[in-house]
Amino acid sequence: MGDPSYILETRDLARHFGGLKAVEGVNLKIRAGHLHSIIGPNGAGKTTLFNLLSGVLKPTRGQVFLRGRDITPLPPHRIAHLGLGRSYQITNIFPTLTVFENVRLAAQALGGDNFRLFTPADSLKRYAEKAAAALEATELAAKAALPALSLPHGDKRKLELAILLAQDPELLLLDEPTSGLASELVPEFMALVDRIRRAGNKTVVLVEHNMNIVMSLSDRISVMHLGQLLAEGAPAEIAADETVQKAYLGELYGDFGMMAGSAQGGQP
Repeated sequence: MGDPSYILETRDLARHFGGLKAVEGVNLKIRAGHLHSIIGPNGAGKTTLFNLLSGVLKPTRGQVFLRGRDITPLPPHRIAHLGLGRSYQITNIFPTLTVFENVRLAAQALGGDNFRLFTPADSLKRYAEKAAAALEATELAAKAALPALSLPHGDKRKLELAILLAQDPELLLLDEPTSGLASELVPEFMALVDRIRRAGNKTVVLVEHNMNIVMSLSDRISVMHLGQLLAEGAPAEIAADETVQKAYLGELYGDFGMMAGSAQGGQP
């Protein structure tokens, strides 16, 4: 059994593909209510780790715990029912359905009526209310009747977030949610994510390459390198960690000293 004081925990988690150790010996602990970022260069194992946490992949060894319960053997849909929602790097919506129907179907999928030929009217009302609340939270209520394909990319990212919220997860795994967004839209989108987290008392685990966003919004940061956890700490601690800087931060992101100063001054 895991430690119930953490909403999400991994123990010696590993996933090997032949001789490639994509994830190796990861021990991760996520506190409820935190925004916990996982950073690292391409190929560090971040997306593989998300696939292990959400049940898409099964580990070579190790365990994953959600609120102290071992969820390692469970399929993704059972993990979703337990309160873990996950987004993907690639936009994943039904383009010909309306914005509202995309979100309502997500609520219905976890409500137990998705395989019924006739859904009770009270259940449909409940799913519609969940969808409306999710669209309000993501600032898409005014676009509910539009076909999803008509949305600009930024709003499609918001729609994916609304689809997750309609399933009422306690924990959101967001895999590069700002991917493809124009740079001027990134701070606004991530501010929205943070408002949703705080208003709904949710936990967010974030994979993100925008270091300014990571440093300004994160409560804790875990650094991955070659499939392993290299370091973990508050933003200011990570920014000042010489091992992290030597491993990749300074090389990839240039003047990391400026970000270190920003992290120390803007710690949430």
